[in-house]
This record gives sequence, structure tokens and C-alpha cells, in this order.
Amino acid sequence: MYHTEEGVAQDDKQVLHWYYKSANQGNADAQFNLGFMYELGRGVGYDPEQAIYWYRKSADQGNAEAQYRLGSMYSVGNAIVQDYKQAAYWHRKSADQGHDKAQFTLGTMYASGRSVVQDKRQAVYWYRKSADQGNASVQYVLGFMYQKGEGVVQDYKQAIYWYRRSAGQGDADAQYSLGLLYASGRGVIQDERQAVKWYRKSADQSYAKAQYILGFMYDCGRGVAQDYKQAIYWYDKSAEQGDVDAQFNLGFMYDRGRGVAQDYIKAYIYYSLSARQGNKLGTKKQRIVEKKMTAEQITKAQAMVQKWINTH
Repeated sequence: MYHTEEGVAQDDKQVLHWYYKSANQGNADAQFNLGFMYELGRGVGYDPEQAIYWYRKSADQGNAEAQYRLGSMYSVGNAIVQDYKQAAYWHRKSADQGHDKAQFTLGTMYASGRSVVQDKRQAVYWYRKSADQGNASVQYVLGFMYQKGEGVVQDYKQAIYWYRRSAGQGDADAQYSLGLLYASGRGVIQDERQAVKWYRKSADQSYAKAQYILGFMYDCGRGVAQDYKQAIYWYDKSAEQGDVDAQFNLGFMYDRGRGVAQDYIKAYIYYSLSARQGNKLGTKKQRIVEKKMTAEQITKAQAMVQKWINTH
């Protein structure tokens, strides 16, 4: 009652008092809650060792959330010797009881081969169990597995199915991936307007690749009316996050004066930034535009490049 604030003001010290009484009588939920308070430092000093002590007592009685959190603490080595096998042990116990995060974590362990023999079919098995419970992040991963044919037969329609479920919950990765499949017509009838719809949803969440590709769609007039100003708007947002393709394309827009006043200094800056990330065409374009600039402009542009690097 103190913990949930039902009818009384929340008082962490009172909560702690009653959890202790109940936990010492063997109540698994109270033991978990006590561990959780120690882990968060609520009503008591932060003490991960005490958190582990109470999580273990609760986990030994079958509390799925305690098992998951104990496994997570073994995984990161928080106040305990890092032990991936113990992490897998507790995550499996939790996953077997239907804990969706534990199922996702166990799937990730099988996918990477961390603490268990790598087995992507097992990874898909656990991902599906978690995804069926509505976990948007796992639904995206499962869609990715179907798209790439990892642990399952490649199936673009299944990829679309899982991406759509995840994207509908607002997952930016899934929205971007769904846009890509609509643009290419894999697993679905090609529809660039639908692609733009999903790119925009992802871009609105600051997903850099989606911002770049949305800018590209405006640049080329694919799925939307051609609009260089909108292209620049989205390229700029993506470039600011360090996307190499957006930086190059933004440089090109300033170089050509496309949708913006021609500006060799800004062209130089963005070509240079893309070149620093290994874009060979960016290097070539930087050298070309440099020949059109005065020494003063080059010095100014170089200083601005360095400033950008220092602040990102």
C-alpha cells in the first residue's frame, strides 16, 4: 500500500520496513521488492550486494522478475563476479516462466553465442516467444532475422509482418526497415509513398538513416513531389548526427546551389566531414571545390570543420 501509494502517501522507509518483515518470513515478492529497492537506492543506500542477496532468495522461490534481474547482474558483473553461464542459467529460468525480457535476452545469447553454443534457431525460438507478448524491440529483431534468413528460411512476408507489428508500436528501426521493403518491393507490392510514410515516422524520432533516406526521396522526387528544400532539411538533420551519406549529399547541394544559395564553404565542410569517414567521393569533391575557393575561404572552412569535430 505504501509502495503503490493506494490511500496513503508513499514513504520509502515504511515500505522498506514492511518488506523486511514479509521478506524475512519468506515472501518471494517482498524479497524481490526489497532487492529492487537496494538496487535503486530507494529508502536505503544503494547496495547492489544486498540487492543480489534478496534477488537470489526470491529467485530460488521461482520469482521470474528476480530471476531475470539476478541474471542481468551476473551478465554485467554488478557487485558480483561476471559469469555469463550463471546469467544464462537465471535468464532461462525466468524465460521458461514467460518473462518477455528474459526471453529476449536468452535469444540474444543464442544469437551471439555468449555463454551458450551459438544457435540462431534457438535465438529465433526465444525471440518469437517474447515477440508474441508484444515486445516491440524483439518484434523488430525477429523481422530482421526473417529478412536476412538467420535461424529461419528467408521470408520477406514474415519480415514485413513483424516489422509492421513493431513499427505500429513506434519502433524507429522497424519503421525504417519497413520503409526499405516498401521501396524495394520485397515481401510487399512496391509502394514508394508507403516507403516515405514509414521513413518519415522513423525520421521524426531522429533516426539518422531514415532522415537521410527521406531527404533522398525529396531530392529525387520519389514517393513525394520533388522538393530540394525539404531534401536539405532532412539531410541537415541526418548530417548533424554524423551520417556520412547525408553529409556528402548536403555538400553536393551547397556545391550546386540546389535548393539553397551556392556556398563553397559549406560544400567544403560537408564534403570534408564525409571524407573523414572514408567517403572517397567526398575526398575527391572536396579537392574540386577547394580549387574554386580563396585561401581565406579555405582557412575558414577548415576551422569550421574542426569546430564541428570538437563539438560532436
